[in-house]
Amino acid sequence: MTEATKDGRQRKNVKIGFTVAIVQKNHQRTGQLTEGVVKRLLTNSSNHPQGIKVLLESGIVGRVKKVLS
Repeated sequence: MTEATKDGRQRKNVKIGFTVAIVQKNHQRTGQLTEGVVKRLLTNSSNHPQGIKVLLESGIVGRVKKVLS
């Protein structure tokens, strides 16, 4: 699995400083993605079916759909 296609549902694939694409709670129906840099991991479990919840450096919270770097 390449870096650009890592799964955002596994905590081991998401690290602080990584660029990710997330879906915010209010965009779950549309699936609109927001890109940003991970500031903090908010999900404690090793995996989550909807994606690991993170706080971006911009202050936006959402679940990781794609790990971009």
